[in-house]
Amino acid sequence: MNIILFGPPGAGKGTQAKHLVKKLNGFQISTGDILRDEIKKDTEIGKKIIDNMNEGKFVSDEIVNNLIKDIIYDPQKKNRLIFDGYPRSLTQAKNLKLLLENSNQEIGLIFFLNVNKEIIIRRIKKRKIEEERSDDDLETIIKRYDTYMKTTKPVLDFYSKNSNFHEIDGALEIDQITNKINNFINV
Repeated sequence: MNIILFGPPGAGKGTQAKHLVKKLNGFQISTGDILRDEIKKDTEIGKKIIDNMNEGKFVSDEIVNNLIKDIIYDPQKKNRLIFDGYPRSLTQAKNLKLLLENSNQEIGLIFFLNVNKEIIIRRIKKRKIEEERSDDDLETIIKRYDTYMKTTKPVLDFYSKNSNFHEIDGALEIDQITNKINNFINV
């Protein structure tokens, strides 16, 4: 089953995605990890990505869509994808729908981890210390949160009409969120 995890930066998508990968023997599709990998490789795309991230902007849909296309079409990963932070825009959501249809796949469950800005700021400050992520400074965090909430609203509206869409309080403890997600998977 393919699953989408939504939520602002620091909502716990990556943590929950890792749990789902183990539980479902799936593959985590973290656009953040894919983008950071491009930055590490110091590619032209990586340089564009770092400029956008430092300005608190999202990377263009075109870049992100191209980077995930091969992953979606990989037959070994078919119907075992856990999308962590993708799609983030309506264009990306429509692209994902098309890519999945073209590869005879669909989304089984959609989870929105809803967390307020204050909790996000606290979590990201902690994550910056623990993971030493360059994109985790306070000013960037606030820009990314505000951009996320504004840009993702149409995506949430797009998916929230589906019966497989579930909003979860992302302020809960990790285990509580995991249990709520598991309840939907085990149904």
